[in-house]
Amino acid sequence: RRWALAVHVSERDRRKSAMADGHAPRAASVVFAKRPKGEYDPQAQFQVVQGAGSLADVTLATGQVLVRVVWLAMEPAMRGWMDAGGSYAVPMRVGEVMRGSGVGQVVASRDQDVKTGDLVIGAFGWCAWKVMAAKHCRVVDAKRPTRALSLLGWSGLAAYFGLLRVGTPKRGECVLVSAAAGATGVVAVQIAKHVCGCRVIGVAGGTDKVKEVMQVGADACVDYKKEGGKHLLRDIAAACPHGVDVFFDNVGGEVLDGALRILNMNARVVICGAISRYNDKVPAPGPRYYMNLLVKRAKMEGFLVLDYEAEFPTAMRDLEKWEEQGKVRMQEDVMNGSLETLPVALQMLFRGENNGKLIVKIAEVVPRSKL
Repeated sequence: RRWALAVHVSERDRRKSAMADGHAPRAASVVFAKRPKGEYDPQAQFQVVQGAGSLADVTLATGQVLVRVVWLAMEPAMRGWMDAGGSYAVPMRVGEVMRGSGVGQVVASRDQDVKTGDLVIGAFGWCAWKVMAAKHCRVVDAKRPTRALSLLGWSGLAAYFGLLRVGTPKRGECVLVSAAAGATGVVAVQIAKHVCGCRVIGVAGGTDKVKEVMQVGADACVDYKKEGGKHLLRDIAAACPHGVDVFFDNVGGEVLDGALRILNMNARVVICGAISRYNDKVPAPGPRYYMNLLVKRAKMEGFLVLDYEAEFPTAMRDLEKWEEQGKVRMQEDVMNGSLETLPVALQMLFRGENNGKLIVKIAEVVPRSKL
């Protein structure tokens, strides 16, 4: 069974899926309406399309399931998918249902392994319900279904592989993490501190988020909003008096400059994301202190979670174990909403208005006896 986290499918697979589902009634959905020019605008970029028909009208083929979508995860990478090019994924097409991972409830099944009433994770997109092959879903823990979108989803896995496979921190080293209160950053902080035994410095925006980072175990946390970021480079250097061995970057921009400026010999810079640059109209100037990569014989490396798909089972077992041991936890920011509220919810990520993994609940789970 393929891992159901994947949202990046080939153009051929997308056409085959559309043909297979062509006979089915149309679900209400949110479609991509217009490419952004610079800052993302939730009103301009999306359009809600009402459905036609009902769940009762759906006919399933052998091996298919009908899923009512309940929770949808908001991901910073979604902004990159909207651009015409330059991303690691096939760009969104105007008129296409917005991609995304979610957890839903199976309301009908013609598969031996996935049963009616099961909660499953899959690449459903922003829609009310979805007909899909059961092999593209994965049954999740019914007691904690949203954990499949948070700690055991893209965010937790990005922290795990980015830090352990790319950053390779060693006990006693200094690890600096940007967007340290975000869904990925907060897990990276905890793995670096409680699993790897490092000195960990976070960078976050605002006193409340700085407090959150400190509560999960960081040794210090820099507030990039303090005095409007006027002394950000100085503050990062002060928090890392002996330099930085590993920088886990989710932000780019000025914070990246601050880290490059104080790299230690053979330091590793992990490029997980650059959320400060996603809305730029033109590419930003390069890092000011990139020559330190040469002087310090350091390396800067990007990665994708899907690069490590074969290791997903191991990563998930480790994350579950560390959570049980109290070493790692992730706060979930679950909003009650609807298809109409999804575009605005996504904007919250770029404004730093979420507290933990941002998930939108658009429907209720129904007792098995009523399905």
